[in-house]
Amino acid sequence: MSQERRFSFEFYPTKTDAGHEKLLATAHQLARYKPDFFSCTYGAGGSTRDRTVNTVLQLEQEVKVPAAPHLSCVGDSKADLRALLARYQAAGIQRIVALRGDLPSGMGMASGELRHANDLVSFIREESAGHFHIEVAAYPEMHPQARSFEDDLANFVRKARAGADSAITQYFFNADSYFYFVERVQKMGVSIPIVPGIMPITNYSKLARFSDACGAEIPRWIRKQLEAYGDDVQSIQAYGEQVISEMCERLLQGGAPGLHFYTLNQAEPSLAIWKNLKLPR
Repeated sequence: MSQERRFSFEFYPTKTDAGHEKLLATAHQLARYKPDFFSCTYGAGGSTRDRTVNTVLQLEQEVKVPAAPHLSCVGDSKADLRALLARYQAAGIQRIVALRGDLPSGMGMASGELRHANDLVSFIREESAGHFHIEVAAYPEMHPQARSFEDDLANFVRKARAGADSAITQYFFNADSYFYFVERVQKMGVSIPIVPGIMPITNYSKLARFSDACGAEIPRWIRKQLEAYGDDVQSIQAYGEQVISEMCERLLQGGAPGLHFYTLNQAEPSLAIWKNLKLPR
């Protein structure tokens, strides 16, 4: 099992040159740990399209770690998506993270010719056959816009059946929610690898804001301890590192096929967990 495990890190494209330089420095630092790939996000409605493309190509060609661009169907036409796929294929990109994507604020309905992530997965398969390894998103605690947990499970199964190769979860702080999700979809006949998404804890107020927006629950016992530390950043980070390292250990022991770290373009918080786990790189 350990041979097959995969480890990856996620970045978001920045709006400034200074931010971009920091992202590349972080990527070079993380590259030393030989991750399987770096992923790069795509803003609401494709708002960061050009920055995402440029960042992905630099990660692939300069940092020399396989890069996996996020691709979303909200706000993009089939022609836009076709052109992006061709560009990525020509650049040697072999992995895509296929998402419906966030709606830009004020946009009530999904725009674009493809409405759902499973439509995008099917489209990528039609356009490029087996060239790309396709990742999709999984939500152990339910997508915030899903009507019900059962609906969300059905959505996930549709993405897998459309041709997804593996999945990365939204971050969570309760390992049981991950194990329960995996068990449920396996009973529905889906056996693709589902890799847990890991969010290091470094800043409580920012984490609470993120978590409210994406439907990730911070368990009361973690929340109360973080609140108790107030502005003591060092204690928050030390406690966060311990909690997340213990959770990751439990996930790997329980059979998770790897870990995907949401870095927020910083190396140290993810590497602290990596070193605690004594990952074999």
